[in-house]
Amino acid sequence: MTTDRYAELHTAPEPPLLAQLTRETHLQLLMPRMSSGHVQGRMLSLLSHLARPRRILEIGTFCGYATLCLGEGLAANGLLHTIEIDPEKEARIRRYVAAAGLTEQVRLHIGAALDVLAGLVDEVWDLVFIDADKRNNDAYFEAVIDQVRPGGLLIVDNVLWGGKVLPTHALKAGDKDTALVRAFNDKMARDPRVEPVFLPLRDGLLLLRRK
Repeated sequence: MTTDRYAELHTAPEPPLLAQLTRETHLQLLMPRMSSGHVQGRMLSLLSHLARPRRILEIGTFCGYATLCLGEGLAANGLLHTIEIDPEKEARIRRYVAAAGLTEQVRLHIGAALDVLAGLVDEVWDLVFIDADKRNNDAYFEAVIDQVRPGGLLIVDNVLWGGKVLPTHALKAGDKDTALVRAFNDKMARDPRVEPVFLPLRDGLLLLRRK
């Protein structure tokens, strides 16, 4: 038995709707590993329940798995804005958001994240989940950090980047993504605006409390 499997067996069960979405994602989408999955999804749900956010921002929707998990903890009058660049994923996302009973609380934006964020400058975020193209992690962080309330939470996914961020991993020529993820992680470790906790969960989650 792997440690991942052991963790799954000792984590709250994956809700049936999310299990269905996981199966559909693996059958119909390329790179299904981009979905948050069982244990990470329950972590996102737990953090959202603890924060009881009124405003959530998700950068990078993919199939909508994390969207549904984060939506579980929304305050009764809360809204979740989620941004997906690929219009072909819109129908699936909306279908699962509706099945979860979150249609009135989820605002799906299709387009490039930085362009969409320019139209959301009046929002104050309680929780932000960054899970899009990794080379732009820093650009997304800088675009939203001043809108995150003091004490608010930012979560950044894939900060282990398959282990390639470790100093023992030889950086290949032309591997800009790994270099940029490393640089972002190092910046967050010393950024005075946030308090970071790096969790080696799945492909790495970086939790950042806004000071």
